[in-house]
Amino acid sequence: MIDLVLSQLTDVFRIGLIIALVITTIRTAAITGRVIPLACGVVFVAVMLPLTLPTGSVDVVDSILAGLVSNLIILLPVLAVARVVERSRR
Repeated sequence: MIDLVLSQLTDVFRIGLIIALVITTIRTAAITGRVIPLACGVVFVAVMLPLTLPTGSVDVVDSILAGLVSNLIILLPVLAVARVVERSRR
């Protein structure tokens, strides 16, 4: 499971999707809020990638659970950078 999480942490497509999720959430925060769209986006990416990309011999459920963990790990620094950028613009 640790190897699966580590391999997902280096997935450029996953990182790009999380960055796009944060940017979209910031732009639409006045209408939709932040927490629910971020949570739904993290779950969506965690489910979508294993179901659409070949995972080899890894079970889909294990891949989704590892995806949730890796998405949250990726989301934290992306949110931190977004907050720094937001504060520096003010």
